[in-house]
Amino acid sequence: MSTMRQTEEKSKWDASSIQPLLSCLCEAVPSDALHPAYRGMRTHTLFLRTELCLTPRSPILTMRRMSEQIIIERLEFRGRCGVTPEERAKPQPLAVDLKLDCRIGSAGRSDDLAQTIDYAAVARRIVEIGTTQEAGLLETMADRFLSIIFDEFPVESATVWVRKLHPPITHITTSVGVSLTRTRLQHQLEQSDAAPAPFLVQQLHRLPKGRVLDVAAGRGRHALYLAAQGYQVDAVDRDSGALAQLAQSASHLSPITTRTVDLEQPAPFNPDFGHAQYDVIAVLFYLHRPLFPFLIEALKPGGVLLYETFTIDNHLRHGHPRRQAFCLAQNELLRLTSPLNIMHYDEGAHDGVQGSGTTYTAQLVACKPLPSATPA
Repeated sequence: MSTMRQTEEKSKWDASSIQPLLSCLCEAVPSDALHPAYRGMRTHTLFLRTELCLTPRSPILTMRRMSEQIIIERLEFRGRCGVTPEERAKPQPLAVDLKLDCRIGSAGRSDDLAQTIDYAAVARRIVEIGTTQEAGLLETMADRFLSIIFDEFPVESATVWVRKLHPPITHITTSVGVSLTRTRLQHQLEQSDAAPAPFLVQQLHRLPKGRVLDVAAGRGRHALYLAAQGYQVDAVDRDSGALAQLAQSASHLSPITTRTVDLEQPAPFNPDFGHAQYDVIAVLFYLHRPLFPFLIEALKPGGVLLYETFTIDNHLRHGHPRRQAFCLAQNELLRLTSPLNIMHYDEGAHDGVQGSGTTYTAQLVACKPLPSATPA
């Protein structure tokens, strides 16, 4: 028998022998077997989900943690939700589905409730909020549920689906609702003053996936946002205290590395960004002109520089920054990045950049050219 044939047969044997485990892991728990706290609540099923992986080229069955979720389906209660006072005057039937990404594998081995999330406690809190706090919109109610989940339970990400079971709308025969999915970090950023710059969010679709350098990162509002999108982020700043806060905030995210360095040391100075290291470099509201050659050098071919900072018009109109040297002259950013291919450029007044007023900035997205093909 050939080695390949032996491998195939061994893999089949392993898959067959593990089937009882697969069935056990994927089995739905009937509602009458749930925690007593669910009595009186209409809760159809609760699932504990994990995934197994067979390696097709190996005779050995391997297991890897793909996802661990607690799923609560159709938690029903009566709550006050509606745009008009008339609709909110009387409680109406609502339903909530929850999908909670969390670490539950150790509880499966120990059979210890303390090592997982008590889904009965989650259900109690959702029902408590849903029955005691009225809302004009289902979106508001869903956001409240997410806040409770992230504030009170060790959940990495969550999906909540809230719906009216008998909406006062002609021709809708079942339900109408909203679904929100957020990671813990995304929720924290939305609830705080540490939201990323609007320009970064708007241009995210232009940024290739991979490794990012965040220059003058501070406490990391942009580094955290990019890490939450799946980027590997290197953050540099001269404020070691700010970087320490960033490292603490990022402890549950994909890797964020921090490096304390004064980027404005006198020449000759090399910030040690490396050569062709980064898929993306982000510089937001920071300007030190001697860095531009090093930024361009550090981009990979095809890598993207995203840059936004104040122009001289902002200094003249608002007195900020206080020093003109920290402001770009007209079209200066284009000259400083001339070796790059411009993908987007906008210079002028922008709303919502800082506070509610108008801010004058230059915004640029530019790509490092790919090497020219060598003639045969």
